[in-house]
Amino acid sequence: MCSLKSFVDELSGEGLVVRKSKLKPYLEVTKELIESDLNGTTLLFEVEGSDLLCVGNVVNSRRKLYKALNASNDEEAYRKLLNVLGSNPPGVREFEDSFADYFTAINTDLSRLPFIKFFEGDGGMYITSSIVIARTPDLDSFNASIHRLMLVSNDRVAIRIVPRHLYRIVSLNSKLGVDTPVAVVIGVHPILLLLASLSPPYGVFEFDLARELIGGDLRFCRTPMYGLPVPCNSSVVMEGRIINEQVVEGPFLDLLGLYDRARKQPVIHVDRVYLNKHVEERLFHVILPGGMEHKLLMGFPKEAAIWDGVRRVVPKVHKVRLTPSGGCWLHAVISIDKNSDGDAKNAILAAFASHPSLKYVVVVDSDVDPDNLADVEWAIATRVQASDDLIIIRNARGSTLDPSSSDGITDKLGIDATAPVDSFEAFRRPKV
Repeated sequence: MCSLKSFVDELSGEGLVVRKSKLKPYLEVTKELIESDLNGTTLLFEVEGSDLLCVGNVVNSRRKLYKALNASNDEEAYRKLLNVLGSNPPGVREFEDSFADYFTAINTDLSRLPFIKFFEGDGGMYITSSIVIARTPDLDSFNASIHRLMLVSNDRVAIRIVPRHLYRIVSLNSKLGVDTPVAVVIGVHPILLLLASLSPPYGVFEFDLARELIGGDLRFCRTPMYGLPVPCNSSVVMEGRIINEQVVEGPFLDLLGLYDRARKQPVIHVDRVYLNKHVEERLFHVILPGGMEHKLLMGFPKEAAIWDGVRRVVPKVHKVRLTPSGGCWLHAVISIDKNSDGDAKNAILAAFASHPSLKYVVVVDSDVDPDNLADVEWAIATRVQASDDLIIIRNARGSTLDPSSSDGITDKLGIDATAPVDSFEAFRRPKV
């Protein structure tokens, strides 16, 4: 079956995997993951106090992400994501496999799992790759989304929930006076992590979309306590309940390399922990906060949305990049072809509409590479006049991650760094 282990084995076959022996869960894991991220490698490692083999930086480059998507270029990858979002897939409602065939229960002492303290100012020990699955109480469906978990006790974790679909589910159950049963899965194929990062309409189960990308090689089974669908090849599964209790969660590093503040967040009471019966399949995924894997999983679906929005208003979109220094979230560079000088400004507005968290957008001609920020700066230096080529949008809804915003209200800037259509020759760079 399509699993995290099978994908890491493929990377290993290409010489992209390095291995480290026992690492301390306090900061040492972070140092090794940062070095691995800079080198573009995937890191296999063990953590002191846990018997589980860990892996990090699984999809910390486009090459690896496109390999997971079985795509050869930007447009193919974008179209695959957009197609599944626009499809009406059959739901994961039939479970031909038995949970007991794939998983074995272990002691629920959570301290035996590789929770990590990544940075000095972290509020606690964390799991960063956990996908939380819950039933939608008002619809016959489920929801899957990625949430960080902070260790509270041997059977309790704090879960960071932003006001999206899981928040709605928990709120609905809270009004009914009941807990929210959840399944937490760790160690799955990176496509499932990418899908759990999406925001399809409420009621669309993210894992229903997986068959469109992975095919029939993906199986699900129901958890024994709460009957929630989980991938049969998950490395770790936890069953529990989001209860009517809150604790202080955080601070924790976000996409921008800044601390998300501490706040009261709900608690999951963990009832059972299960491991994959096949020991060789157990890989505990650790996502480096603020690393390229974190940025790509969050930002890439937004890149696809920007590409889709901009291509509708210009003749051709050559490349879209949410830049790493902007967390792959706040800043975009887009290269296009133009028919008229107004096309670049339309592209700017389409980008802001496609990804409301965007703060800055730079639009360049096709002779400028958005992956080369020196190239982009050259275009701004030679093709921009501030009085003509800037669009400023004041007091718009942006990202709450931006510390310079006021509760998510921000000013936005679009830069038209394209050359005039009727005098492009004057701006053309010589080729060797």
